[in-house]
Amino acid sequence: MPPSIRYDQHVFAGGVAPPAGSLTNPLHGDRSSAAEGEKIFSAMNCDGCHGGGAVGWVGPSLVDGRWRYGGADGAVFQSVYCGILSPAAIWKIVTYLQAQPIPPDVPTEGWPVRRAP
Repeated sequence: MPPSIRYDQHVFAGGVAPPAGSLTNPLHGDRSSAAEGEKIFSAMNCDGCHGGGAVGWVGPSLVDGRWRYGGADGAVFQSVYCGILSPAAIWKIVTYLQAQPIPPDVPTEGWPVRRAP
């Protein structure tokens, strides 16, 4: 398993941060890897929740720049790694997501905010 990654955006269980570490996308900016990542994203049914182009649908947008668990290379990898994909496939998906332009409008931006009573 890759090392745990520390990001300020993480919500720490019991207030304890995971061990620090870092991962860097070895395929960053590679267009053919991004194209393969798009195919894997669709084949693994990631688009079933995150929508075509990863703009969000049932699940959140993965291309709008808002990340619950951190949007750095290692954070995205770590989030996907807990699933069923190989490291090579995960890096291609990370590359695909990073290759997407930030859309002017995404379906998930209108989610209602729950307020405490």
